[in-house]
Amino acid sequence: MFGADLCLQAVVFDLDGLIVNTEELDQQAGQILLERRGRFFSNDLKRRMMGLPPPAAFQLMIEEHDLRDTLQELKTEGEQLLEEALDHRLRTMPGLHALLDALERAGIPKAVATSSPRTFAMNILGRFDLAPRFRFVLTADDVTRAKPHPEIYRKAAERLGVQPVQMMVLEDSENGCRAAVQAGAWVVAVPAKHSHDHRFDGAHLVADSLDDPRILQVFPNSPPQTYAT
Repeated sequence: MFGADLCLQAVVFDLDGLIVNTEELDQQAGQILLERRGRFFSNDLKRRMMGLPPPAAFQLMIEEHDLRDTLQELKTEGEQLLEEALDHRLRTMPGLHALLDALERAGIPKAVATSSPRTFAMNILGRFDLAPRFRFVLTADDVTRAKPHPEIYRKAAERLGVQPVQMMVLEDSENGCRAAVQAGAWVVAVPAKHSHDHRFDGAHLVADSLDDPRILQVFPNSPPQTYAT
């Protein structure tokens, strides 16, 4: 389907909006932040913020709307709103567990590479006991240049002991896909409601969801994905 010479040996997952619905919750928090200040959270601003580390995302919001808040003030208020949402509406994305199960049956190593800080990422993964299912978790704390720069995915390939071209990256955002493409990875875009209007230039596959059987079809001898009934 994708060429006989394709030899993928590992998978790296983004976190927010890909493993869990935190991107959706984060956007809702951003909406409230701006409504409190009489501003509108446009789809264009959402797209540009998505996939960025929190400080860069909030700075973009400040500049876009000429807000008087400091970066720390906006960040603190946004984190409080998000924390309230996490306690009540956090969930894993459809198809995640079936895909993890299938990759584990095939013996394919997995990792996480996220623009979120380590404390946040481990908190989120810990709520679903997901961290042990990944070989390692790379976060904003592990790189000097955030997505869309390719540093985090180059580092992921190095730690996995593979070439970037041998590594599948699953991403839900335009910025994340740009980082993975520039790193030379085999990129699968998995847009959700919050990113359906993004551009995924350079992605090898745009999947319908993590349930999409085409994700596993590129791995030789991988077992079929089993869906919950």
